[in-house]
Amino acid sequence: MDDLTYTLRQLCQRNRDGSYTTQADRMRSLSLAARQLREAGFRQMKASSLKGRHVQALLERWQGEGLSSGTIKNRLSHLRWWAEKIGKSGILPADNTQLGVAERRYVTNISKAQELSTGLEQITDVHVRMSLQLQAAFGLRREEAIKFQPSYADRGDHVALKGSWTKGGRERTVPITTTEQRDVLQAAHHLAGTGSLIPANKTYIQQRHVYDGQCKAAGLSNMHGLRHQYAQSRYEALTGWKAPTAGGSSKSLLDATQRAIDQRARQQISRELGHERAQVTAIYLGA
Repeated sequence: MDDLTYTLRQLCQRNRDGSYTTQADRMRSLSLAARQLREAGFRQMKASSLKGRHVQALLERWQGEGLSSGTIKNRLSHLRWWAEKIGKSGILPADNTQLGVAERRYVTNISKAQELSTGLEQITDVHVRMSLQLQAAFGLRREEAIKFQPSYADRGDHVALKGSWTKGGRERTVPITTTEQRDVLQAAHHLAGTGSLIPANKTYIQQRHVYDGQCKAAGLSNMHGLRHQYAQSRYEALTGWKAPTAGGSSKSLLDATQRAIDQRARQQISRELGHERAQVTAIYLGA
């Protein structure tokens, strides 16, 4: 292992920001950057050696490979984390457009929503089945639904998610507004007791592999689509009309009163899904 990769690993081990998945993604991204810098001729680097020319070399390579703006933005966020941890935040501008990286395109107006159907009956692992039902009922991410601990999360009128379960380590709450949600939560209590939806004899990673394998065997793909379905259902409940991706009118056709209701609904759904910006809801709801 070269010095740069080794010192980056040390940096990551000393600064465990975010969930386990976030940490693993960061380490993979930085290891890739270290290899690509070495291939570009920068061979005597350590983590503390990062300079603007290194960022520029990586950026030119990524753009030359035709990577999407979303992928490049994710990689740049890891470089910013690296720069921040070594006290060189000024190396990268805060605005990606200054680096020639286009803003991510969120709006498609094509629905990616997915409902649990007969495929759920083919899931033989009871913990995986319960995780999928929680994803559908509360718009949870895969990791959140696997780590879900009903005895902690159930607060009566809402569920509370620990930072150690969530992307970016951001705690959040999701309201309980339907009898279906309450029924799913009661079933989770019955299955997990005081524990989580990770069986006592497994680690999170092991149970995630079980989840992925079960979904694949059952022909279930893109379970992130359950979050899309949750968002669209919540939008209709909050506004009284369907989201653009579900066949409703686009925002441009709404009157002033409807646009205000639309904006409040998007802000609420953004919080429930664990996003910082209402703009991101366009991925789920359209525009």
